[in-house]
Amino acid sequence: MTDDRRPVRDQHPDDAHLVETRIDSECVFDGKLLHVRRDRVRLPNGGTATREYIVHPGAVLIVPVLPDGRLVVERQFRYPLDRVFVEFPAGKLEPGEPPLATAQRELVEEAGYSARKWSRLGTVHTVLSYSTEAIEFFVAEELLHVGPQLDDGEFLEIREMSVDEMLAALDRGEITDVKTVAALLLYARRSRER
Repeated sequence: MTDDRRPVRDQHPDDAHLVETRIDSECVFDGKLLHVRRDRVRLPNGGTATREYIVHPGAVLIVPVLPDGRLVVERQFRYPLDRVFVEFPAGKLEPGEPPLATAQRELVEEAGYSARKWSRLGTVHTVLSYSTEAIEFFVAEELLHVGPQLDDGEFLEIREMSVDEMLAALDRGEITDVKTVAALLLYARRSRER
């Protein structure tokens, strides 16, 4: 049997009656970023089923906050959906790279800012039914503009928006990226509780 590339299970003892156990696994596709697996599992009732899922290395998202409270966002074309989206800066984890280091690197590379103050905002599992992807959210404050260092072949625009402008864009259906929606709502709630 191949190695299990899913995250280590964090299971509460009361959940044992819900857990599916892997019987065997095969690689369906092994790409540069994504790896597709097909597992046969034993169900809690003793039956079997097939589970297909994408193994993702994980990612980070940064909510960059300017001194006046506006947020740094980017506009980027996303090929699978054939349109430009408004998003917070984000990027995938490199092997062995801690999430905060990824966030610090991505903020400079994409948005052109470094930050002196970092705090964790939360984590989301983007599509838990067929992907292992988890995205950790960070808030970056006390920003210093250092200029973007985009990867070769990466094209985006940097913009600044207030929380209220972003919430209004969300209400109009202009912001639909799930990681940006979740981070915006978490950040808006946290900033209003202060």
